[in-house]
Formats: sequence, structure tokens, C-alpha cells
Amino acid sequence: MAKLSGRLVVGQSGGPTQVINNSLVGVIEQARKQVEVTDVYGSLHGITGVLKDDFVDLGQQPDSVLAGLRHTPGAALGSVRYKLQPEDYARIVHVLRSHQVRFFCYNGGNDSMDTAYQVHLAAQKEGYELYCVGIPKTVDNDLAYTDHCPGYGSAARFVAHAVRDSGMDTESMGPSSPVKIIEIMGRNAGWLTAAAALARQEDGDPPHLIYVPERPVDERTVVNDVRRTVEQRGHCVIALSEGAVSDAGTGEVDAFGHRMKGGAAEYLARVVSEQLDLKVRLDRPNYLQRSFTATLSAVDADEAYLVGQTAVTLATAGVSGVMVTLQREPGDAYRCTTGTAPLDQVANAERFLPDEYINAQGNDVTEAFLEYARPLIGPPLQGLVRLEHLPVPARAGGQK
Repeated sequence: MAKLSGRLVVGQSGGPTQVINNSLVGVIEQARKQVEVTDVYGSLHGITGVLKDDFVDLGQQPDSVLAGLRHTPGAALGSVRYKLQPEDYARIVHVLRSHQVRFFCYNGGNDSMDTAYQVHLAAQKEGYELYCVGIPKTVDNDLAYTDHCPGYGSAARFVAHAVRDSGMDTESMGPSSPVKIIEIMGRNAGWLTAAAALARQEDGDPPHLIYVPERPVDERTVVNDVRRTVEQRGHCVIALSEGAVSDAGTGEVDAFGHRMKGGAAEYLARVVSEQLDLKVRLDRPNYLQRSFTATLSAVDADEAYLVGQTAVTLATAGVSGVMVTLQREPGDAYRCTTGTAPLDQVANAERFLPDEYINAQGNDVTEAFLEYARPLIGPPLQGLVRLEHLPVPARAGGQK
């Protein structure tokens, strides 16, 4: 158990989410309650704020600001994508030691957990007593050892809304523009694309086809799927992961060496249009998926706050080198508690959609996935309606 006291530093890293600031508020409010914490500092733009000795005082923030942050998108402290270099480690410990920081909480995804782990190791190497805890965050939902990630539920709710509403638009256009491809975030994992299935209210609702990176797209299969769907329904709405087409992409890599994805929708649109002679329209909601607070999930926001609180509780209790996890409890009613996972196991690992969540044809999800995802997005989407088909007998005769 930690006996020492000192300052706590929190940083935000990677792509922001609708609820990332809920975790920040959870950290701040819990830190204020802990006698071990003398001050709460925020590191501006993630770990680079530590390297630059660039902090802000969070402990003196008005309650009204903290309340407002709980429904404010973007990373309030500023985010970053920066891969630590060997020469950074001693500098980080020096800066933290200079400010008498004893507790370090880092909020982010896969690469951010690696950063938190490296800070943990650097402090140990320098013989400095520092307690480092990772706070999970990512709309991709691909962190290992946790049932789901804060940020996913709200982004999933956005995707369901967007696919449902854009699908109705496509249905109304009829044969003049019968195919819609909606490209959804997901570099290597299809969790967010799979959430498009939550848009459906009844049989035949969009999306009609779902393609995820876990099942690589075969052009011929996609063309046949689209042809069959248009013949049956008159239109086809596709939810497509940005990483579902192996040949599409920018060719660029980010700071961590990950290949930048994109262009999958344009690629498939060209193939479908050329082979089926159908007009194909594209939607790319892009960063709206992770920032649109009108579709914020209250479940997601509360759990993001919870993992922030828990990180502080763990760090001040002398726990280091772990990430907070969310653990779903068994039973019909949804309930989640927290646990921990070692940072060295979480760092840079990815969690993919399991086979039982993808249908045999590789173009949809299963009921098992829907049961997993429904509780995370909050209340069901408000129902839409279609006109009753009540035809009026023709009287004029002939056709124009």
C-alpha cells in the first residue's frame, strides 16, 4: 500500500471520444477525495506535456466546468500521437520528480497503454516511486482484457443512427441511386462497423450488408451480395469498415508505424458501379463518429467516469503497471464492474471480433453480437415509420 503523498498527473492520448472527458472528470473528482493527492495536474497534449514540463492545474477547476466537461467532446487537455524514444525516459522521470508527482494516470488506447507502461518502467529504472495506471479509451473497442472500451458505446450509437437515417434516404431514392456505402472507422477490428446492425428495427432494414476486417472482402462475393440485395429490395445499404479492403489505403503510417487506412468505400463503389451498372453513393462520417455528442450514450459516459475514478483509487493504493478494465457480470440485467490487466500485456495488443459474432457468409453479424452491444449504447433508437402502402386505382389509362 502506498504510504507516500504527492501530486497526480493525468494525460489524454490518441483519438478523442465523446466521453473521454468523463474519464478526466472522474480522475479529478476522485483525486480531490484522496488524502494522498496534494494537487492534480493535467499534462497538455499527452506525454509531450510531461516532456515539455507543460502542465495545468486541474484541482482548482470550478465544479461548473467539470460538469460541463461531461458532455463536451474532444480531449480537454489536448491529445497527441507520440511514440516515446529511449532518450525521453530519463527526462520524463526528471520532470515528474521535479514536481513531486507520485501518481500518473494515462487515458488512451493501445499505443497509449504502451506509453503508460514505459513510464512505469522508466520510474522503476530511475529508482523513483511512481504509481502508473492506464485508463482505457477507444471507439475501436479493440483493447484486450476488457469487455469493452469507454468511447465505444457512444460511437456505436452514432453509427446506428447514421446508418439507419442514411438508409432511409437511400430507400427513398429508389432505382435512381440504389446503392449506398457507409465507410466506418476500424483500422483492423470491426467492432464499430458491426454496430451498424443496431440500426435495424425490422427485417429488411439497413444495413443490408456488413463487411469487417476480420473477414477480408472478396470483390466477386460483394458484387453478388449487392446484386442479390438490389433484386430483392430495390436498394442496398452497406456498412463497410475502413480496413475491410486490403488493397485500399493511403500507404502512409502514423507515429507508431500503423498503416493509415481509408479509400475502401471509393474502391468498392468503383467495382460495384462498373460491374453492375448501378449508381453508388458514399457516406464517410469519419471523425463525427467519435465526436457527435447528440448520440452520447449515458451508459458509456458513466463507465468512462468510473474508470477514471478507479484509476486514481488504484494508484493511491500503491498499484502500478496496470490498466483499468470493465468486466461484465453474468445475468440478464446488464451490469459492469472494474478490474485490472497488466499494461505489458495490454500494450499494443488488439482484440478482434470473435468468429461467433460474424455470420457464416462474412457479410453480417450474429444475434450474439447484438446481445453484447445493445446494452452499451443506452436506450433503443427511437422508431421510424413508413407510409402504409395504400394504392389509388389508376384512372387516366396508359403511361407517360
